[in-house]
Amino acid sequence: MEPGIVTIGYEKATLDDVCARLTAAGVTRLVDVRAVASSRRAGFSKSLLAAGLAEAGIAYTHLRALGTPKAGRDAVRAGRVEEMRRIYDDALEQPEAVDAFAELRALAAAERVALLCYEADPSTCHRRILTERLGLPVTDL
Repeated sequence: MEPGIVTIGYEKATLDDVCARLTAAGVTRLVDVRAVASSRRAGFSKSLLAAGLAEAGIAYTHLRALGTPKAGRDAVRAGRVEEMRRIYDDALEQPEAVDAFAELRALAAAERVALLCYEADPSTCHRRILTERLGLPVTDL
């Protein structure tokens, strides 16, 4: 499988489901783009997620600086997606986010990468903003 970008949200999925979908899509690395890599959903906190992915032969990278700030998460939960986009666009201008985005771009050029966040619908998630900025073909799982 060629390098590229896939996105996936785990909102209504199990870790086994996510791993199976990633494997079927030829993903070799999952990039966790959550600001907080912990979850109340079983298997999706950072350490358990990385271990489950490793068992499936998928590498794990957490780029915390590409996560949505709390104000952006609050906005999207309230249905204010455009507000979240503005907040997130501003956050991506911070030096840590600029560096993390450069790392993401390099990873996506080298292998098939999946961006992971909670939201099932990529149109209301910051994953969409990242893929738009990358300008690469994207597949939403």
